[in-house]
Amino acid sequence: MLKKRVFFISTGGVGDASEELWSRTAVGLAKQGFSISASVGGWPPLHWRVQHLRKEGIDVQLRPAHYTLWTRGWHYISSSGKVKAALEVEKLLRTGIPKLVVFSENYAYPPIELLELCVSKNIAFATIANGLAERHWPEDVYAERYRNAFAAARRCYFVARANLRLLEKQIGSELSNAEVIWGQYNCDFSSSPAWPTSRLEGELRLACVGRLDPPEKGQDILLEALASTVWASRPWHLSFYGEGPRRNSLEKLVIRLGLCGRVTFAGYVTVEEIWSANQVLIMPSRNEGLPLTIVEAMLCGRPVLATDVGGNSEVIIDGVTGFLAGAPTIATVAQGLERLWANRADFENMGKAGAKRIRELVPLDPIRVFSEKIKDLID
Repeated sequence: MLKKRVFFISTGGVGDASEELWSRTAVGLAKQGFSISASVGGWPPLHWRVQHLRKEGIDVQLRPAHYTLWTRGWHYISSSGKVKAALEVEKLLRTGIPKLVVFSENYAYPPIELLELCVSKNIAFATIANGLAERHWPEDVYAERYRNAFAAARRCYFVARANLRLLEKQIGSELSNAEVIWGQYNCDFSSSPAWPTSRLEGELRLACVGRLDPPEKGQDILLEALASTVWASRPWHLSFYGEGPRRNSLEKLVIRLGLCGRVTFAGYVTVEEIWSANQVLIMPSRNEGLPLTIVEAMLCGRPVLATDVGGNSEVIIDGVTGFLAGAPTIATVAQGLERLWANRADFENMGKAGAKRIRELVPLDPIRVFSEKIKDLID
């Protein structure tokens, strides 16, 4: 009996947290006897996730780095880039038509040529949208092509209802085949680290977790809000967790704003380590899907201050489990920080309320749930 083949195509960066869902699902399906292939960008150095997938018996094909497949479909650098992208994946498809192709995209729009390739060859496909931004609005000619392509998908998955609504607005059509799913968080469902003690009396321990990438994650907004005179006399410390392409510019911004000694770049550590040392998660993002860092912080019993973008308001209850800043601006984040400071005596209760709420929302095993959905599409 031939194994059922599933082909995953990651059109974003394989190192992003959003890649956890498809990659862990791929491993799980491979262990259940499915034949799994994957196509990812071949940017050096080789990411550990690629090595792990290959170790688990998954056929991982690296796309050449001479074109930017992850670039949005209507922003390719040249028409030849579009052709190369489609031809590269078409070459992989010649090794055998899969039962299902799954596109995982950091935003909602995989390259349109790849979706149309599946439509033209009558190949069943599904899409995973891990985020979306107002500014990524396709021009009319592409909106029409995406309307047709998304309508032909077996399923269009989104990590936040807000992203789904925004995409429907951008392409001018509702998606009857859309569904909201949960991503894979990186801590135990029962995680409950003890409340951290401050190094200084009354010190506020803040954590900002995620890729160091201000255009998306807004770390510069947070730093400028904390550089105000009112925060100069307050005891606080901010730790950035994660790495990214703009760490150096953020370090220089810390120096320029006079925040040396109050801001730490801590790199990668475990979720439990983060929340054993910090009291509050700050997410000043300019756009999002639904950050797994928020889910993890709430599971660990920590309140969250986040901008009201993407699906943040779908899990945070303002004033109960944390605070929502109305927009990704210095003024609104500063207002959110003031609310945070005024309610600091209630942090532990807010964290407990958040822990209860998030466990009512997220599944115990998101990978198992999503794997069953993929198998249902195949069957």
